[in-house]
Amino acid sequence: MFAKFMKKNKVQVFSPLSGQVIPLEQVPDPVFSQKMMGEGVAIMPTGGDVVAPIDGTVVLISKTKHAIGIRTKDDTEVLIHVGLETVTLKGEGFTVFVNEGDVVSTGQKLMTVDWDFIKDKVPSIITPVVITNSAERTVEYTDASASVAGDTLVMSVSSK
Repeated sequence: MFAKFMKKNKVQVFSPLSGQVIPLEQVPDPVFSQKMMGEGVAIMPTGGDVVAPIDGTVVLISKTKHAIGIRTKDDTEVLIHVGLETVTLKGEGFTVFVNEGDVVSTGQKLMTVDWDFIKDKVPSIITPVVITNSAERTVEYTDASASVAGDTLVMSVSSK
């Protein structure tokens, strides 16, 4: 009964990489550009480590190490998918520093990527950052165009 009077908390999602912030619609993969995985943004990385964009629990590390999912306390789910078709690399070029079940903080290093190795082997290193349960959420985007890993706010998410 009182739930509708409770203030909705916003989850602030920061960039997991340094680089250029790009609308998800511009990702050259329809799974992301048509938002089949959910709302979000993409980062064209300039290098560096992949860091946690939010505080939460690691709920997914793909077997091929190219994707990490994190869930916040309010159940917002964020997927970081490094590059396009990177699953074909079978984990080569990725070193992951966390495990499923680990609690992470915004800015904490999640993985290193050998950018020189992967950029010649995949169609793009563009990295979608997707709210996988965005159908249950309201997503607001910032006007950031350049990002610093762990420091640049790229979107805010709240329950509908």
